Amino acid sequence: MSNVFRTEVRKLTAQLVMRVLALVVLVGPFLFGAVLALQSGVPADSLLGVWVHSSGFAVAFVVLTFAGTWGFPVIAGVVAGDLFASEDRYGTWKTILTRQATRHEVFAGKVLAAGAFAAGLLVLAALSSLAAGLIFTGGQAMVGLSGTLISSGASLALLVIAWLVSLLPLLAFTSLGVLFSVASRNGIMGVLGPVLVALLMQLLALVGKGSIVHVLLVGSAFTDWHGLLVSHRFFGPLIEGSLVSIGWIAVSLGAAWLILRRRDFAGAPVARRQTWVAAARVVVIGAALVALLGAASNWGPVPITARKVQASFTPTFTNLTLLQQRLLGRNAPPGTKLNILPSCRRRGTTSQGPGGDWTCQLDVLIPQPGANPFNPTVVTYDMSVTSDGCYKAEAPPSFIGQQMMRDAAGKQVINPLFTVYGCFDTT
Repeated sequence: MSNVFRTEVRKLTAQLVMRVLALVVLVGPFLFGAVLALQSGVPADSLLGVWVHSSGFAVAFVVLTFAGTWGFPVIAGVVAGDLFASEDRYGTWKTILTRQATRHEVFAGKVLAAGAFAAGLLVLAALSSLAAGLIFTGGQAMVGLSGTLISSGASLALLVIAWLVSLLPLLAFTSLGVLFSVASRNGIMGVLGPVLVALLMQLLALVGKGSIVHVLLVGSAFTDWHGLLVSHRFFGPLIEGSLVSIGWIAVSLGAAWLILRRRDFAGAPVARRQTWVAAARVVVIGAALVALLGAASNWGPVPITARKVQASFTPTFTNLTLLQQRLLGRNAPPGTKLNILPSCRRRGTTSQGPGGDWTCQLDVLIPQPGANPFNPTVVTYDMSVTSDGCYKAEAPPSFIGQQMMRDAAGKQVINPLFTVYGCFDTT
């Protein structure tokens, strides 16, 4: 097996597409950091995106978010998609299996080589994104997903952990690439398969209120590190995502091995005539499976509720308000809390489930001298909540001000209340 592993590593290293992919992984974060340094805009649609000009660690987390959405599935497809299909394309199976290498050793060596390359590219992406963030923005403390500051040392440790826990879902997509490569005998299908599966998982994550299908989507495991960036850390989604990733790895590699073990390589080569019937069958089965999963997306308990949204958003808003006041030079005593009456709900539907139609109305009670002890101030945020329990909230600037403001030193800084990010435990 070691001989097969070394041979496959040399083959992958010699491929131009692998070298180009490694170059993109290395240079991409630096280009992203350079673009951010040249302009004042922020990728506000990405979690923590509004803080990319305040901390280099936020830049690395934004890169990780993009990698989990598109980058890792592409890496998995490129690394593993043509690993077995190339032997069918060039007719080299007989040569491989007669050079003192069993079918089991060939399979294990190829899979290990794909996993090693995928892990290496993940490490390269992590190092380049961290370096880009520190070079172009700096190593300042980062605002977490509860509105509190996370020190530079803690931010670095959490960033390393977040990239490491993304390895298991990356290996799950790599295993999918192996399965597509073995089953289809087509390198194009093997490369595109993991990307298409990732796209379908993103679409399925947007529909339904139940938790069963959403938990089983291995693509959601790329975002389970969000629970590390809140004040009261939670690890339920992280554990679930890791177990689901392991399950996908076992099922994908097990199915690929069963197909490969039963395949006949001893006989004379048989020309396989490509017909539209086989392609149509795959499309129909795939569409039926997606429709079934879409219908099943309402099964199970509903983890996104108004109570959980309020319980997370209210203290986050309080923390960000105190941060804003500190930036303005108004130091609040430790443990200061705002008097807030929250009301979070969805428009025109039951107040549960993910969606972009959530609103949170906050009645902020400000102490006033005189007969009336409090002066109520109403702040309404429009909020989008995703199935993983993370949200983004924005409010009109009439109360919270513009996106940029001047701090006590007269420097232009991000207004902490303009865009509010947060996450809560869905388990």
